[in-house]
Amino acid sequence: MIFRSKAPLRIGLAGGGTDVSPYSDQFGGSILNATINLCARTHIEKTNEEIISFHSIDQQKSFSFNKNEEIPLENPLSLLTGVYRSIIEDYGDIKGGLSITTSVDVPAGSGLGTSSTLVVSMIGAFSEMMNIPFGEYDIAKYAFKIERERLKMEGGKQDQYAATFGGFNFMEFYKDDYVIVNPLRIKKEYLYELENNLLLFYTSTSRNSADIIRKQQENVQKKNEKSIDAMHQLKEQSKLMKDALLKGNLDELGYILDFGFNEKKKMADDISNETIECFYTAALKAGATGGKISGAGGGGFMIFYCPGNTRFKVIEQLSAIGGRAMEYAFTEHGLTTWTSNNSL
Repeated sequence: MIFRSKAPLRIGLAGGGTDVSPYSDQFGGSILNATINLCARTHIEKTNEEIISFHSIDQQKSFSFNKNEEIPLENPLSLLTGVYRSIIEDYGDIKGGLSITTSVDVPAGSGLGTSSTLVVSMIGAFSEMMNIPFGEYDIAKYAFKIERERLKMEGGKQDQYAATFGGFNFMEFYKDDYVIVNPLRIKKEYLYELENNLLLFYTSTSRNSADIIRKQQENVQKKNEKSIDAMHQLKEQSKLMKDALLKGNLDELGYILDFGFNEKKKMADDISNETIECFYTAALKAGATGGKISGAGGGGFMIFYCPGNTRFKVIEQLSAIGGRAMEYAFTEHGLTTWTSNNSL
């Protein structure tokens, strides 16, 4: 018997960074994001041996240990072992051993919420196996607790909630980890047009988001007015984006993205760089009206709004520089879990 799960990655459309403490605690943050049909997946199979084995398909790494011994803190799959350790400590041991296989459809550090989505996926598979009565908010909050509090990984809150809930959501973040997820009812014809016009482009680079996020947090702690005002503007951007999507004013989206791109660069150093600026300038010259860095910044994926049929010229120009356009589709489904009886 195999216990399976999948959770969708997300595209952050507006408000990125305002979900990170201490800004969200002091001022309240808001973000608009959408999940896509690129996923993180987990498969757990029980075994008769007292061995816990992990296999990361995308990272091409494996790690095993005897469940009766201490889990080494330093290991090649510390995120996976950290999730396992938390679940066992909080919800009890499992008889026998486990073979845990994970995969993610895009590289780590790409800005689509890969780490958090993988954590949500693992929690989902374990809850399917152990019959843990999690609700959607429970899973997202637990994933945040594991990543940010136990594993001390830097980051915000949006990724865990996007992966769990799925769809287009306007999310609000307040102190004491209080989060409100507001699903948006957007007309299908608006979504089809947005899917056509919004180009997802991989820069073929990755980045360590932790350093950028730490600088962002320090700027809030030190009351850096330039940085804090930029976050205020990004919070306003999320509201503008929500109104434009709900009303179908899609040609406004490029300019809203461009506004946010310029404000986000003020939040912390290293959010943008020469490579990102080169891609951004080339996209605008080819017909895009705006875009943004996905995630904390520094590399990974970018998105560009390409009205009319300009996406083809934009892809041509960006591909000549490097990187590649990524096919995707929006999805309404969040975390999904199920049990398979097809084990060998």
